[in-house]
Amino acid sequence: MSLLELIGRADERALAAGAVACLERCLPLLAGPEAEPLRPLWASCENGREWAIRLAAVRTEMEQASVSDGPAALVRAMLGAAPSDFAAGPLREWADACSLVALRVHGRFDAPDGDVPADEEDLLKAARSGEPAGVGPLVAGELERQVRILEILAETAGTAGSGAGLRKALDLSTEGRRVLRAVMSRRARGRS
Repeated sequence: MSLLELIGRADERALAAGAVACLERCLPLLAGPEAEPLRPLWASCENGREWAIRLAAVRTEMEQASVSDGPAALVRAMLGAAPSDFAAGPLREWADACSLVALRVHGRFDAPDGDVPADEEDLLKAARSGEPAGVGPLVAGELERQVRILEILAETAGTAGSGAGLRKALDLSTEGRRVLRAVMSRRARGRS
């Protein structure tokens, strides 16, 4: 099933967790290696309890982060666009936007000069529709993580293991965050 189909079928829990997971993987652009600013949102993904309150607290904390470039600004904008209402419609729109931003961010690091490829829109549209040929390795890895997270959350929805599904999503996102941090570090060393 394609990423777009998974987003289209996801429930509130999967949509919220999928979007938070995308932001989590992009945190190296905004936060230090030990920072966990999105943890309060992860705690609300299961049932939406205190979502709006926790979202406001996370936004306040993330306003302190220094934003130095386009990709970081995109990630911060996605946090700002998060709906306060824990409902399928607004969460679906937000999850879709977060998915696209995460893929774009990873695409910038696939490009040697960090520039946006001329055919980025077409490549990402095809990749999200199930045809990932032509995307770079970082985008392919991010796409795979997004699909896997939504599959795990769909498999565990409404079961006694639903909390374990969220934990697996967080673990995959933490792994993705480490990958992006390593790429950023290598690129910074290469410029020195």
